[in-house]
Amino acid sequence: MSTFDDRERAYEAKFAHDADLRFKAEARRNRLLGEWAAGLLGKTGDEARSYAVSVVTSDYEEPGEEDVFRKVEADLSGRADAATIRAKMAQLMDEARRQVIGEA
Repeated sequence: MSTFDDRERAYEAKFAHDADLRFKAEARRNRLLGEWAAGLLGKTGDEARSYAVSVVTSDYEEPGEEDVFRKVEADLSGRADAATIRAKMAQLMDEARRQVIGEA
């Protein structure tokens, strides 16, 4: 029975590790998206960093990424369309995963 218990603990540890990496990658993606959007809005320095943080915290409103998308879409009204924002989110998610895995 201990082999089964060891295997179960290993699966639980892997699940927790994967969930942690996914959370970190999503938060990183949101920060990168915030930095990109801040550039389109003409924000620089502390103002850009503050905006990026606001994008990250907008992800806590509901599960999934739609809350982040809606915030950025509303803020970039007239500067970027929905397809551009979604494409950037996908591109930055790939980049964020690479960065997080590289740090692990």
